[in-house]
Amino acid sequence: MIIIIFILVLWYGSLFFQSFFLHRYAAHQVFTMSKTMERITFVLTWVFQGASYLSAYGYGIMHRMHHAYTDTEKDPHSPSYDANLFAMMWKTKTVYQDINKQRIAVDERFTKNVPQWKSFDNFASSRFSRLLWIVLYILFFVYFTTATWQWLLLPIAFLMAPIHGVIINWFGHVYGYVNYKMKNTSKNLFRFDFLMMGEGYHNNHHKHASSPNFGVKWYEVDITYLIIKVLNAFGFIKLKSKKINTFNSVL
Repeated sequence: MIIIIFILVLWYGSLFFQSFFLHRYAAHQVFTMSKTMERITFVLTWVFQGASYLSAYGYGIMHRMHHAYTDTEKDPHSPSYDANLFAMMWKTKTVYQDINKQRIAVDERFTKNVPQWKSFDNFASSRFSRLLWIVLYILFFVYFTTATWQWLLLPIAFLMAPIHGVIINWFGHVYGYVNYKMKNTSKNLFRFDFLMMGEGYHNNHHKHASSPNFGVKWYEVDITYLIIKVLNAFGFIKLKSKKINTFNSVL
């Protein structure tokens, strides 16, 4: 039971910071936060993503490119141009690393105001950091595993962020329903997104990229947005007006 709880905490903790910080803050900037709060969120993202930590800089730029080039050859991750989900994951990893290590030239419109903490990213993305988390996960499993089948959950702990990415960027462009007919393959995976905390409303998000709320229909509850509203109410962050918050304005 402890192992199941551990995986669930990692799943939803990692997912929340990917959606809240990397996606809605770094890529789309639908709210603002103080520099201190930003640094705290960097660290919490590292804590919950652990071995699969993603840089806000690399993720933010890559996601903006995904919106600009959706389902074209320039899309960093598209089922339309990758043979299978593993090929897409490998391409995504390559593009992300090239961006994050600044090995390729990136259009200024994709880099504008994307948060970056180079020294922390260098540490959190290092082999030492990733191996440290892997060792900690293994030790946790050694101590708390009560059945052999529970070891099958260990790779999920190692690859949490890529798993979340492939669910949205592969399955969210292959399966599901649409509220909006668009010139791309984006789909909503669930009518109530219990699994991906609102990220599963992918078709809605492609239509309204600047909206902090990915749900549109009454039953499309965006759990991450509900948490964002609470954080906004307590002053930890500040939601922007729709008139001024959108990354789409620089595309």
